[in-house]
Amino acid sequence: MKLCKLAVAAALLSSCSFFSYADIDSEKIEQVIETSMARFDVPGMAVAIVENDKVVLAKGFGVANLDTGKKVNKDTLFGIASNTKAFTAAALAKLIDEGKLNWDDKVIDHLPEFRLYDPYVTREMTIRDLLSHRSGLGLGQGDLMIWPDTDKSIDEIIAGLKYLKPASSFRSKYAYNNLMFVTAGEVVARVSGMSWNDYIEKNILQPLHMENSRAGFSRIPKSNKNWAIGHILMDGKLNPFFVNYLEDFRGAGAIASSVNDMSQWLLTQLAGGKMPSGEQLFSEKQQAQMWHPHITSMASKSAYEAYHQQFRGYGLGWSIEDYHGFKKLGHGGGILGMVSQVTLLPEKKLGIVILSNQQAFSALSAVTHEVLEDALELEDKDWVEELAKKHFASKQKAYANAKPDTPADYQPQLPNINYTGTLHDDWYGDVIIEQLDGKLRIDFTHTKRLKGTLEHYTGNTFIVKWDEKLLEADAFIRFDMGANNRVNSAKMRAVSTAVTDFSFDFRNLNLKAK
Repeated sequence: MKLCKLAVAAALLSSCSFFSYADIDSEKIEQVIETSMARFDVPGMAVAIVENDKVVLAKGFGVANLDTGKKVNKDTLFGIASNTKAFTAAALAKLIDEGKLNWDDKVIDHLPEFRLYDPYVTREMTIRDLLSHRSGLGLGQGDLMIWPDTDKSIDEIIAGLKYLKPASSFRSKYAYNNLMFVTAGEVVARVSGMSWNDYIEKNILQPLHMENSRAGFSRIPKSNKNWAIGHILMDGKLNPFFVNYLEDFRGAGAIASSVNDMSQWLLTQLAGGKMPSGEQLFSEKQQAQMWHPHITSMASKSAYEAYHQQFRGYGLGWSIEDYHGFKKLGHGGGILGMVSQVTLLPEKKLGIVILSNQQAFSALSAVTHEVLEDALELEDKDWVEELAKKHFASKQKAYANAKPDTPADYQPQLPNINYTGTLHDDWYGDVIIEQLDGKLRIDFTHTKRLKGTLEHYTGNTFIVKWDEKLLEADAFIRFDMGANNRVNSAKMRAVSTAVTDFSFDFRNLNLKAK
């Protein structure tokens, strides 16, 4: 759907209803949103658009919870997940403005206990490195210390970092990693003298008058019932699914916010750190650092075909790319059953935030592209339908290939008792294998949701079927047996990387018998 816009009087055409972008035709925007929600089966969505220092749209659509039918409005809280990362970067920018640290400070100077696998990287890792996904750790490596939720303390998480073997050399490749932002959040705490949560609320959220937002689900007042729950689509049915908004992710993903509140964040970003109140939250100098690509990756062919992407990179808490020749900043965020998307076009002083309670990123992208299409007066495309076709084709292919192949050379298993015992991974901790009612059970001791049953595959390889099917995280576990036919060690990996979230990083576990 093409949104029409008033440019100049001479450009008026009788076939189209024109308007200034600041006076956006909300009916047309809402039609796009509702079309996208229906096409992608999204129960609830909230959208805010700012342009030229004004909020031109802030509204909720659909329901926050299918079980209750409670409506989404502009103040409904969602987990913004990884859109938290830009807040953590802003907190550090503010501390830098105050002269309390620098982007190129060594992490170990602020966190003396900080250790990584490589002593050289430990010594050389800077604040800038933490925030730009260039640590050398792999995609989501170590996330099982915080995902989907664990009982691990911040001290335990940081202590576990030294056992994560890097996937690449330091500063050589971009690889998205949450634990470095968890670490960055702890730097905020140490330098400021208050917890990351307290610092974010007192020094970022409150000055911005983000009245309902909180740095953690548990911090939402009991009196505020206006929050959304996630929904996961399985077997053609949407299932409400509660997650505490990634509270364990701290500086990497813990903030709960609404589009009404997030509009103030967008206005501040587009004004070079100046808040709507007129006060400076952080300096333009520090924003330039946050908006500069500190690591780059190959431009995507599909993105070039869609919007002429020439480059992409990552700044400090922000993804950066070009969009039809304009600099575009943004970020996505995802938890089980809930996704968010923030987009900024600084040259157009345009910002978009979309929060939703279903896992279909494409539904959010379709709305974003439609708004950008109008803002830049681009060729009219039906983005909802175009992205829907790709989305559902990809899903169909992923689920068609999600089941494991029949083993070519089937081998019988040993008696169940041979596999029982406690396994230990240095960074995660204990994983227990036990026999209950004639079945092998697995228990990730730090993670309540990771309990399940082992189904024999072949030989000493089993498939873990989690009790909570909505995790969509079936995994292989292969036991290495000793001479006494007892377990020496075990390795795990997802049955389907196309279906299972990368934060279920079973692949990085090195389980040894205790």
